[in-house]
Amino acid sequence: MNDNLENKVALVTGASRGIGFATAVELAKNGAHVIALARTVGGLEELDDEIQKVGGNATLIPHDLMDLDGIDNIGSALQERFGKLDILVANAAMLGPITPIGHIDAKIFEKVMHLNVTATWRLIRSIEPLLAKSDSGRAAIISSGVAHSCKPFWGAYSTSKAAVEALARVWAAEVEKRGICVNSVNPGATRTAMRAQAMPGENADTLPLAEEVAAKIVPIFAPGVTVTGKLFDVRKEKFLNYQLPS
Repeated sequence: MNDNLENKVALVTGASRGIGFATAVELAKNGAHVIALARTVGGLEELDDEIQKVGGNATLIPHDLMDLDGIDNIGSALQERFGKLDILVANAAMLGPITPIGHIDAKIFEKVMHLNVTATWRLIRSIEPLLAKSDSGRAAIISSGVAHSCKPFWGAYSTSKAAVEALARVWAAEVEKRGICVNSVNPGATRTAMRAQAMPGENADTLPLAEEVAAKIVPIFAPGVTVTGKLFDVRKEKFLNYQLPS
């Protein structure tokens, strides 16, 4: 167990499956109390069972991040219960359609941006005062390689991930002097339901499990890791400057 995360309080969004689920379990393994937020109650209950199996504990928050006003209440609820927040993993996102930009339904595009970008900003606004009360506030905004590669037909998702990376960079610069470290994370291709939806013909057996990815993400939340305003590439296991791939 990594004693660096003992008594840390960690909020993970999109925690009912995939990378969010695996990261929540890994945080619990390393001593953190996990606040797990997701729409799906059944998925949260499964997560709670897994966290208990590894000797951890969790607080479950069933909430749809499309409800922006409800996000504002999360910060006040956590303030009342915990008085601080040490770790944020902003993971919740939707893929949206893989189709030409001109074919994307306007309401669907807006929904992708609403969840992936606006809800992330609203969450940041709600919990920043709590991170400032931690002696080692850490935040990771989960991004994607398509934020940089800008693959054809991935317009909605690619645009949303580029936007949250910009959001993370601005936020990192604003809170650096307050001791809060903010980085984006590119998990790379991972064996998840979202990846299967995006790449239906791909052999999933060639991809790392979400648990393997989570095991590489969680160490960046250690108090001794003071890098901020960077992009953590899980496959390379290192922080990168924001540059287009060569």
